[in-house]
Amino acid sequence: MSSTPLSFRSLDDAGGRDRPPALKKGTLRIVPLGGLGEVGRNMAVLEIDGKLLIIDCGVLFPEDNQPGVDLILPDFSYIADRLDDVVAVVLTHGHEDHIGAVPYLLRLRPDIPLVGSTLTLAMIEAKLKEHRIAPYTLQVAEGQRERLGPFDCEFVAVNHSIPDALAVAVRTSAGTVLHTGDFKMDQLPLDGRITDLRAFARLGEEGVDLFMTDSTNAEVPGFTTAEREITPVLDAVFGGAQRRIIVASFASHVHRVQQVLDTAAAHRRKVAFVGRSMVRNMGVAADLGYLHVPDGVLVDAREVDRLPDAKVVLMSTGSQGEPMAALSRMANGDHRIVVGRGDTVVLASSLIPGNENAVYRVINGLMRLGADVVHSGNAKVHVSGHASAGELIYCYNIVEPKNVMPVHGEVRHLVANAALAVKTGVPPERVVLADDGTVVDLRDGKASVVGTVPCGLVYVDGSSVGSVTEADLKDRQILGDEGFVSVFVVLDPSTGKIVVGPEIHARGVAEEDSVFDAVQPKVAEALTDAIGKGARDSQQLQQVVRRVMGRWAGTTLKRRPMIIPVVIET
Repeated sequence: MSSTPLSFRSLDDAGGRDRPPALKKGTLRIVPLGGLGEVGRNMAVLEIDGKLLIIDCGVLFPEDNQPGVDLILPDFSYIADRLDDVVAVVLTHGHEDHIGAVPYLLRLRPDIPLVGSTLTLAMIEAKLKEHRIAPYTLQVAEGQRERLGPFDCEFVAVNHSIPDALAVAVRTSAGTVLHTGDFKMDQLPLDGRITDLRAFARLGEEGVDLFMTDSTNAEVPGFTTAEREITPVLDAVFGGAQRRIIVASFASHVHRVQQVLDTAAAHRRKVAFVGRSMVRNMGVAADLGYLHVPDGVLVDAREVDRLPDAKVVLMSTGSQGEPMAALSRMANGDHRIVVGRGDTVVLASSLIPGNENAVYRVINGLMRLGADVVHSGNAKVHVSGHASAGELIYCYNIVEPKNVMPVHGEVRHLVANAALAVKTGVPPERVVLADDGTVVDLRDGKASVVGTVPCGLVYVDGSSVGSVTEADLKDRQILGDEGFVSVFVVLDPSTGKIVVGPEIHARGVAEEDSVFDAVQPKVAEALTDAIGKGARDSQQLQQVVRRVMGRWAGTTLKRRPMIIPVVIET
């Protein structure tokens, strides 16, 4: 343990080891492959007796510094050569950051059993159908226990911003792990399904050796606001709207969609779902009885043009500013639904860290079109689905875990959650603050860091998975921020003299090509000098061009464009 009571475990803490030692008999190994230090791509691998159990397998959405990336996956390399040892993937709930990477995992082994609640499995099955994968599934409910290889799993009801969420208690010969998944303690939930604190207490009395707890709201004092408090706000917004209302939310937020449907019915408006994932998920939820659609309220999106604006509500995707989502395209004027003056747009979600700029761009775009935009910054149109500090303390006091490992959150969230655990009496040395890829062994009632495994970011870019590298992203950033300059030169192979060029062309440098007239002689002079000193290799000469061009662009244009030199002999 480091000298600081609460700090992230490093390789020094693991005895200077990088790769962990061989797993000893009677030891449970926990390896988080996502969700620690980030809000998304949640995935944890538990191992004992040569078998692996995976809890969640989600995606992370890209930030501005990852241009062109569609999704970010967990790094499966740790388990890539051991897929046959995976007994199951337990899915705690149906949000993308917990199930979105399942199709990519099943590409590697399609018959890995998926275990989850009715709604969770229905959502992942609908997603897998688009990937042409027919999964093997095991449906479970709260209170149910299932033996999955050496893992005895008990499922516990938890309240979240999507119905049918589950925590999972994993009993093994080395001890019991209680993983909350995402949860909060709304005491008046819309669906009447509360977090089962009695089960938490019972498990605590039995003995929880490692408590893996949701950290997203650990910095927020008190208790998370109840979902029911949103309804009066939506009612007021609907009552004051003169034209169309567009509500943007997560495509899986069944509770929020239910509130919109009920409020629309009260104000005699029709509702149309916009966005493929919204249509798919709400269809699944309605078919299974989790979404109750008032009679005559729901219409096809193609019908809204024939309805009066004052009778229309559009339930859309894109609350996080996703570039290809419906709301973003509306804000850019690139959607068949044209937002106009007098329309009301409600962003019924909180900002996921890292998405702030994208969301504000959408808000600004909508307001430029004349829309009245209601969002979490100016109205209570969203409440979090995650437990705040008061709820986490409550759970620590009920469970009284021997060891704690905060999960699901950025570093600040994990640290805040760890501090809460210590306040309730968990010894600091029993709190594991770790990054993705940290290997934690549970043995003799104590959780210890024993090493790390490779755990990078795997980018999905179109049909490409894992091909885009950090270097590629850096190049894309340079191209986007600074532009590029190409320099073309042809040499006489017999004399080494320049016969064509240097020809210089630029894109995205915000200058006319004529501005480069001043540097052409400098490039030619540098090439002639290098050739005179015996340099004839094209790569060497290209480096000469790059140096001269880069130095000139930096001093004269105050820019650092990507420079592409081409030197050929003919």
